[in-house]
Amino acid sequence: MADEAGDGVHIPIEDWIDLHTFSPKETRAVVAEYLIEAHKKGFREVRIIHGRGTGVQREIVRSTLEKHALVENFKDARPEAGGWGATIVRLKTDG
Repeated sequence: MADEAGDGVHIPIEDWIDLHTFSPKETRAVVAEYLIEAHKKGFREVRIIHGRGTGVQREIVRSTLEKHALVENFKDARPEAGGWGATIVRLKTDG
């Protein structure tokens, strides 16, 4: 993803990402790139925090996950980890 100056946006790669700072139009690209980088770092499971709100971000995230080649499966987070405001993603070991 690039900003207006054409520079890449640096997102630290951890086993979770919080999408609250991104607009819905950025969500698909951010999630797809995050999954690639998380897989490169060797994470097997990651948490994507999209919030509860109206469910728009959640639907965009889930639609992206359904089509992503590195995703083995996904589910709602446990209540203490965000419940339906976050999605737990299991990544494939190969890609």
